[in-house]
Formats: sequence, C-alpha cells, structure tokens
Amino acid sequence: MTSFEEAETEETVTCLHLTFYHPCQDEKMMFRCLNFCKREQVRADEMAKFGRDSSVCRYNLMDTRVSRIQFSLQFFRKLHTSEYCFEIKNLSKKTKLTVNQTELGYLNKIDLPWKCIICFGDYQILAEIQEGESVDYFETHLHLAEAPILQERCLPCLPSLQPVPENGISPSFFLPQGKSPTEIDENEL
Repeated sequence: MTSFEEAETEETVTCLHLTFYHPCQDEKMMFRCLNFCKREQVRADEMAKFGRDSSVCRYNLMDTRVSRIQFSLQFFRKLHTSEYCFEIKNLSKKTKLTVNQTELGYLNKIDLPWKCIICFGDYQILAEIQEGESVDYFETHLHLAEAPILQERCLPCLPSLQPVPENGISPSFFLPQGKSPTEIDENEL
C-alpha cells in the first residue's frame, strides 16, 4: 500500500461565513480588529463571542455603542441527528438583536438559520453556514460588505418596503391582483 492509500480520510469542516456592514465603517473603522484575510478555526466546545471587550470576545468590534459582549455563537449537533448547527444568543442588556425578523432580548437564543441577516444598532451581518462533518472544530470566514446587506440581498423572509404616496393610501389596495399602477399625464385626466 502507498502512503496515499493509508492516509486518514479528510473530513470537511463546517464554515460560518459572516459578512459585516456598518454605514460608518470607512470613517470609524470598527472592524479593524477582525481578520478578513483567512479562515479561522474555532474549537467545537468554544463559544464564539462578538463585542468590544477584547479580553472576553474573540471577534472585537471597536465601537463604544457595542456592548462588552454583544452576542455569542455556539456550535452544536442536533439531538438524534448528524446535523451540525449554530445557536445565537443575545448577551447585550441594552440592545436587542434581530435574526431575520425574530427579535431577541437579553439572554434569548435561537438556532441560526443556514442563511440569515443578524442586526443590532446600525450593524448588519449576513450569516451563511457551509455544512461540514468535523466534530472537533468549525471555521469562520469573515467578509466586509461595501453596500448595505439588507438592500443588497433579497431574502424571502425580509419584507420589501413599498413607497407610500403623500395621501397615505397605497394604490395597490385598489388594483386587481397582477396589475400595477400606470403613470399618466395630468392633462389626460
């Protein structure tokens, strides 16, 4: 047998892709302590914490409006399955955290959907889970968005905002389904 045949079987690693956006990121540089260059390994039994306290948080946001510990992500395996997931927990007493349209108060937690938008304050984070098999660790891969994520992405769970005319009555209430308003000249009335 060759060394190739005797080598351990490579297992894939679950990777959590996180794309960060803040409207003032160019001026305030609140993401300057995040490593956007490469994937980072996190042990499966560690909690990945995000916040401004560098002694506690693995991922630091350099902003005084961010809580010392804003939120955490915990890697886990669902009971009676081989499926690996993440749980997100709001650790801020002052700021609510929104995952898609679910609002989390202090110490509330939910399973992280495989693709979602996490919001708190002016921060927007697109989270996407790339499945893997490893039980010992997972990886994070951080990205920086140049445009707002809520406007850039079109997720089915996020409502689209329709402009409302000055009179406050939306013309779509009076149109048959599938019909859209048509612009006409004032003189044609």
